[in-house]
Formats: sequence, C-alpha cells, structure tokens
Amino acid sequence: MAPKLRDSVEELRAAGNLSFRNGQFAEAATLYSRALRMLQAQGSSDPEKESVLYSNRAACHLKDGNCIDCIKDCTSALALVPFGMKPLLRRASAYEALEKYTLAYMDYLTVLQIDDSVTSALEGSSRMTRALMDSFGPDWRQKLPSIPLVPVSAQKRWECLPSENCKETAKSKSKETTATKSRVPSAGDVERARILKEEGNELVKKGNHKQAIEKYNESLWFSNLESATYSNRALCHLVLKQYKEAVKDCTEALRLDGKNVKAFYRRAQAYKALKDYKSSFADINSLLQIEPRNGPAQKLRQEVNRSLN
Repeated sequence: MAPKLRDSVEELRAAGNLSFRNGQFAEAATLYSRALRMLQAQGSSDPEKESVLYSNRAACHLKDGNCIDCIKDCTSALALVPFGMKPLLRRASAYEALEKYTLAYMDYLTVLQIDDSVTSALEGSSRMTRALMDSFGPDWRQKLPSIPLVPVSAQKRWECLPSENCKETAKSKSKETTATKSRVPSAGDVERARILKEEGNELVKKGNHKQAIEKYNESLWFSNLESATYSNRALCHLVLKQYKEAVKDCTEALRLDGKNVKAFYRRAQAYKALKDYKSSFADINSLLQIEPRNGPAQKLRQEVNRSLN
C-alpha cells in the first residue's frame, strides 16, 4: 500500500512529531521543513504556527548535534514569537555545546524571567556562571551585555498546542517545581546565595533593578529559604511595574517569614497598583499589627482607604 500523501501543514507537523518521538530526527526535520514551505507558500500570516515549526526543527538539529542550524531555527522562531521558552532553551543548549557561554547564559536567564522554576534553565545558568567565572574571573558580569527584560504579557504565552502532549509538559513542569523547592541547600550553597543576594542589593542601590533581579534569581537557585531575597526581588518588580510578580514574591517571602514587614508593605503597594484595594488594606493592617508606628504604612493605609471609600 502506498504511503498516504500529507496535504496540510497540520498533517506534516503531526507526522514530524511522530517521527521525532520515534527517534527519527532527520525524517522529522524533513517533514517540518515541508510544513514550513507549505505554510509560507500559502501566504497567510500565522507567526505562532510558523514559530513552532522552526522550534521543532531546531530540536531535531540539536538531537543530531547540528548546533549551528539549531541556533538559526531558534532565532527564526523567536523573531516570530519573542520569548518562547522552548526555542530559548534549545538555543541555550546549542550555544553551550559550542562553548559560547555568554550567549547561553543570556538565554537561560531569559527563560528564568519567564518561569524561575525551570530546572534545566536553573542548572544551565549555574553551569554558565561557573564557566564564565573560570574564563573571565570575578568581574565576569561586567563583560556581559544586558539581559533582555521579559514583559509580563509574554510570561504565559508559550504553551503547548492541542496536537502536542500537554499532559506530559504539565507533569514535567510539576516535577521541575517540586525538585527546585525540595532541594536542600548545602552550606556552600547558602553562602553563595548570600553573596549573590548582597550583589543584588548593591545593584538596587545603583538603580540597576533588571540586573538585580538576575542576581536574586541566581541566589534563589542556590538557596530558596531566604525570605529577604524574595522581598528584595519584589521591590525590583515594583519599580519595573511588574505588580503580579511582586505579589508572588511577597507571598513567598511571607510564607518563609510571617513577620516580614517589607513583604507586607510591598505586597500592599502591588495590590494597590492592581486596584485590589481590599487585599492592600488587609496587608497594611497586618503590617501595623507588627509595627504600629510605621509611618509609610500609615500613609499608605490612608491612600488605600480613600480608594475604598
């Protein structure tokens, strides 16, 4: 029986996915290439679908050790849909294999802005930190270009499509999150986390809030048991108007230390900016129970109270 002809982009992509799962990476890449040519020939603008095809073909190249073409395809995917997690991770792996550690580090750190629980990005950034320190010494960070700031709108954008195995992705993410939270830091990890947190604090003093977030991200990879690191990162998110992220960090800080006054205050500020005045008012009251004479909190309560009324 002659093989069935595939006459749609969706069929070609599905066939490519099947070949990839079966370990037939060259065949999968060929099918993705055909799907891309067909999509582009149709002339209809579907950047997300085209981006997925580039990213999928990049995965084939990476499996076959073709890092150069992997990087090209990932870059094409990201040009169509910026801040896609899969092409960022695949490009980072390819850069790392080519010993382009600075570029790999930037991609890993970009992923961590999207989701700071992705184990492969956490481990990759840690490896790149060691490699860059070995190459450039203690001042290696000064030689880095600025890490792109991921907008909040992009942080939930890269999701698996219906034809892909979403359950597998969700299960993998759950394992990553659990592994990160359950990892017990060694004494050396705690010390490295402390140093990175202090470096982040210095960057905050200089007004470099984006770079400070990167430092706090790294610090939390080594040890996620320090309440102040979360509340300090929340301050950066507030300055950058990333209010939902500030709420998340303050909540985590308060889980670790229920009397973290700064976390209560910053979460109240974030809630106020999000116009969730009831939650803001509740946080200010909790803060004032700990520090009744806290002037900034008293002033903020008056402002929030006016909004409530």
